[in-house]
Amino acid sequence: MSALSTRLITADELLKMGDIGRCELIYGELVMMSPAGMDHGAVAIRIGRLLDEFVEKNDLGQVFAGETGYKVESQPDLVRAPDASFIRKDRLSGGLPGAYFPGVPDLAVEVVSPDDTKREVAEKVNMWLAHGTVSCWVVDPKLMTIVVHRAGREPIRLTMQDRLEDEPALAGFVLEVARVFRRL
Repeated sequence: MSALSTRLITADELLKMGDIGRCELIYGELVMMSPAGMDHGAVAIRIGRLLDEFVEKNDLGQVFAGETGYKVESQPDLVRAPDASFIRKDRLSGGLPGAYFPGVPDLAVEVVSPDDTKREVAEKVNMWLAHGTVSCWVVDPKLMTIVVHRAGREPIRLTMQDRLEDEPALAGFVLEVARVFRRL
């Protein structure tokens, strides 16, 4: 990632820029990101699809694809975009905002890219949890693992033989980890 601007910009200014490519706003600084690789894209869409099927069937809220921005902090603005996310129905009672969601998702999914450092991933997880995200899943296509992070608890590392269940953000959701990584 590399910062492009020297003047701090706001979330509203970023939104008005339109489609400028993959980026996030990190405390007012525009940070561009490389396009994701094929493994990353396949895993992210598969998780999004599985989540969306469950959420829609149970009328729980809304699942969002990567590139969906969340305005986490203001002045300077912090806008992050997980690779998949979920917001409970009761938090969307006013409908979907036309801009970035003001706050964090209940569930954030971060799919590890080959150029992501452990520190960058940890910073994202800590940021989501510190601002109220119930769970953050770190999905690693290379290691074929999902690590579930929740505030105040030890991370849970799941491998291909495991099931992700007891998800507080999605009561009743069960995911065979092997389904996420099939065909990779």
